[in-house]
Amino acid sequence: MNFAKLTDNLTKRGWAVSTFANKEDAAAYLNQQIDGQTVAFGGSMTLKQMGLYEQLSEHNKVIWHWKAAPGTEDEVRHNAQHAAVYLSSVNGVAETGELINIDGNGNRVSAIQYGPQKIYLVIGSNKIAPDYEQALWRARNIAAPKNAQRQHRNTPCAINADRCYDCNSPERSCRALSVLWCPPRGAEYEIILIDEPLGY
Repeated sequence: MNFAKLTDNLTKRGWAVSTFANKEDAAAYLNQQIDGQTVAFGGSMTLKQMGLYEQLSEHNKVIWHWKAAPGTEDEVRHNAQHAAVYLSSVNGVAETGELINIDGNGNRVSAIQYGPQKIYLVIGSNKIAPDYEQALWRARNIAAPKNAQRQHRNTPCAINADRCYDCNSPERSCRALSVLWCPPRGAEYEIILIDEPLGY
């Protein structure tokens, strides 16, 4: 993992990048930057491990389908598309600068690409791969099976916990793939790199 190379390549592609030694420093930074806003979260173990929902909820309106009342998750996902600020992680990032996400409902990949005015992508060191092909492999064969297990999906990857089977299961959670080469137009983006493993 080469933080300097990754930061340089992301910057050349037009991303704003901030780096932190640990999740506590990164959380403190985000808590300071985001104030009095409507904030939405994508499904993210990284954000959960950082305790950001609790911190930001003290002085922002925070929308997260993981915290929604049963039966209201779809409504909350829809409302998240219109938040001023959106936070998510990624499933893989290449040192060459590509950002990869795999999604089931499409709410996370769509909100990252269009809607909110400011998007923060929070990335732990375990998400970094040397190139695009290995970042995509990581997203499909490491992150996706772990997410399927977390959601108790009846899929081969969740049952065997080893790799993507490109299955046709009705419970398949890998339904949308997003690759960001550069920041999409129309919003402000900031990548938060954290020098410790976080999420899947």
